[in-house]
Amino acid sequence: MSTPASVLIVGASAAGLSTAEALRRHGYQGRLTLLDAERHQPYDRPPLSKQVLAGAWEPSRTQLRTDAQLEALRAEFVLGEPAVALDAAARAVTTASGRVLRGDAVVIATGLTPCRLPGQNGQNGQDGQDGQDDRDGLAGVHVLRGLDDTLALRHDLTAAKRLVVVGEGVLGAETAATARTMGLDVTLAGMGRTLLGDLLGDVVGAMLTRTHTERGVRLRLGSVVEGLTGAGGRVTGVRLATGEVLPADAVVVAIGSRPATGWLADSGLTVTDGVECDARCRAAEGVYAVGDVASWEHEGLGRRLRLENRTNATEQAQVVAANILGADRPYTPIPYFWTDQYDVKIQAHGLPSAAAELDIAEGDPAQHRFAARYLEGGQVTGVLGWNMPKQARLLRQQALGTWHATQPFAPA
Repeated sequence: MSTPASVLIVGASAAGLSTAEALRRHGYQGRLTLLDAERHQPYDRPPLSKQVLAGAWEPSRTQLRTDAQLEALRAEFVLGEPAVALDAAARAVTTASGRVLRGDAVVIATGLTPCRLPGQNGQNGQDGQDGQDDRDGLAGVHVLRGLDDTLALRHDLTAAKRLVVVGEGVLGAETAATARTMGLDVTLAGMGRTLLGDLLGDVVGAMLTRTHTERGVRLRLGSVVEGLTGAGGRVTGVRLATGEVLPADAVVVAIGSRPATGWLADSGLTVTDGVECDARCRAAEGVYAVGDVASWEHEGLGRRLRLENRTNATEQAQVVAANILGADRPYTPIPYFWTDQYDVKIQAHGLPSAAAELDIAEGDPAQHRFAARYLEGGQVTGVLGWNMPKQARLLRQQALGTWHATQPFAPA
């Protein structure tokens, strides 16, 4: 494919913006358009559940670029305009207002939409894509995906005494930690045995669970949430399958997310767990996907992968931009994510899992500082640092530096 005269990027968050910036850095002089359902200029999401929710940052601090930097990008930003349909063959996107935008190349960067409890309201035809109005039937019930979600939750927490968080994953644990540091009475309910156990395994999960318990979070793990209770149009509690009701002035539902692909029905693309792409992040001729929404073939692992983290959004954007301009680069990253909770900083590289054996390489878990390897079948599949970021990076280089098609993981 020759260099496209115009590129349309659907989604102007980290992945979409990084793609546009990478195109310009590679010398692209064509027309750039970024379409996004949100009304805000591009902003960073990781600080939302921590610094912004706690009130330590003003929302403006999350902006990814200054006005001058965005102007220098020489791109048209179409904000507050949800995409509702794509014709992949024609590379045409229809918006909620009926406007049709076209590009010689189209990049899908619509991210995720939060999952909800059965019976929750707030769904829309946009499949929750990037910051749609997610208010629920009961006041005080929140999901936490965008800036507006965070500001609405913070407003409620300033008047609330009791918060219930539903979900024991990264977002649920971070939200519980932030609310607890704000002085709220926090209860967290989830189906897992430990916090982040499905992601990081029982050993690390148990340590994180203990950290939250020591900070005063009430945990109801191994619990099935059946629904919400309310009075006068406002939430009053979370009802478990056992019949127990957890009293609440506010509730955060953090039970996971799914790729924001509802608007791609009848697009001509293959959409399963995200937009299916080849190893070059290409979903169809002239159509690419990037960030949380992209499911691509990782040649180094010999399997399909979809990653939900900030680092992936920006790294994948570099490859997508290069391939739009004629390169032939497979995307073969070593996955990485981090989470900060209280005074705990966790960095994870590779693909840690609950099925792996944890081997402490440096430090001591009893001292709350260690770096460890995840081992499966005699191979290192992941590396984790608990308050040891430098050591985790070094261990990553030693243990995971040789990922490639014939040897996906380094020998232990």
